[in-house]
Amino acid sequence: MTEYLLLVVYAVLVNNILLAQFLGNCPFLGTSQKMSTATGMAMAVIFVLTFAGVITWAVQWYVLVPLELEYLQTIAFILVIAALVQLVEIVLQKTAPALYSALGIFLPLITTNCAVLGVAIINIKEDYDFANTVVFSFASAVGFGLALVLFAGLRERFALSRMPKALQGTVSGLITAGLMALAFQGFMKLGG
Repeated sequence: MTEYLLLVVYAVLVNNILLAQFLGNCPFLGTSQKMSTATGMAMAVIFVLTFAGVITWAVQWYVLVPLELEYLQTIAFILVIAALVQLVEIVLQKTAPALYSALGIFLPLITTNCAVLGVAIINIKEDYDFANTVVFSFASAVGFGLALVLFAGLRERFALSRMPKALQGTVSGLITAGLMALAFQGFMKLGG
């Protein structure tokens, strides 16, 4: 149990997929202007990243390795991720049309979100067993969501604040993202 707790802390805080690995920055910057959109994207990424990690682990060890097709790993993983994103799109379109519209182009971009593919590859590279894959995939997704929601909160606050024209918009977003990454670097001491 301690091993899993350490893996969660590692994935969420110490080696956050967005703020330490710098994977998945497109939806991070694109969907973080409103808290509701950021929360919706975080939930979609949690679902896709967790299930993509689990399914790609199974594809790797039960299909690619036995058939000696490891060289097809990236293509196979992208197909799995694309199928999961399609499922999320269909569900959101039917159950939450407002969120579906708010996420816009960023929802299908989860397919090419390097954070999702990155976690799937990290699971294989680190030779995680099934349980560790589930924990690491979910924790990485939660770390992504945490960073996204914190960032959205800050950006909403900035929209209400007065700041010099040169620092408004994307500039303040990038500076804030950099400062958040520095703040999360403080958790590196937890990792060893």
